[in-house]
Amino acid sequence: MKAIKTAKINGKKIYAFKSKHQLLDFICDKKSILVALNAEKLNKKVPRLDRLINQNIGYADGIGAVWALKKKGINSIKIAGAELWLDIIKKYQETKSFYLVGASEEVIKKTVDKLFLEYPRINIKGFRNGYLKGDDKDNLVKDILEKKPDMVFIAMGSPAQEYVMAEFLKKHEALYMGLGGSFDVYSGTKKRAPALFIKLGIEWLYRLIKEPTRLSRQFSLVKFFFKIIFDKI
Repeated sequence: MKAIKTAKINGKKIYAFKSKHQLLDFICDKKSILVALNAEKLNKKVPRLDRLINQNIGYADGIGAVWALKKKGINSIKIAGAELWLDIIKKYQETKSFYLVGASEEVIKKTVDKLFLEYPRINIKGFRNGYLKGDDKDNLVKDILEKKPDMVFIAMGSPAQEYVMAEFLKKHEALYMGLGGSFDVYSGTKKRAPALFIKLGIEWLYRLIKEPTRLSRQFSLVKFFFKIIFDKI
């Protein structure tokens, strides 16, 4: 396989995938963490999270990441994590096993039921909600160690999910992927942005319209854009 180009954006390593198929082939036998990188995550300086990103596989989940790579002379496509995890399942449903963690009990059950309906041959080794209290995390690790899934999807929101995945990776080697609110969207609990917003790369704007409290977070995109313009990345 042809080597994938990488670049450091604000101190964070990001892989420049030219297609979703390239990413899917690249991760086939990887024991690592897939980290979705957008303007907000790239703009912040969080040493613990930055180290984790640099040791794993960061990909351009947001248009800001694509712009930054372009500024460095590297072409990459935007790969939405909300779609990627399903592409992974579609490609590897017959050859890999899966474990799902995250969201509420109702949402995770709806998610698993829908996955079995849409991907009848999927091998789900286990699943549970994302509310880990008391001994829940230890019991979850034991279950993962016992069932040995090839791929683990964790939907807890960032950076909490990244830290949990890093902890689990030390116990059980697999491909881990953080999904944020993807189970909520997939189960129908929440709506994703309309197709036009997604196509134009402004899904963040739809989320802002639906959740005005996200306004302070979206300033990251503006700040990051100016860093790109003035070569501060």
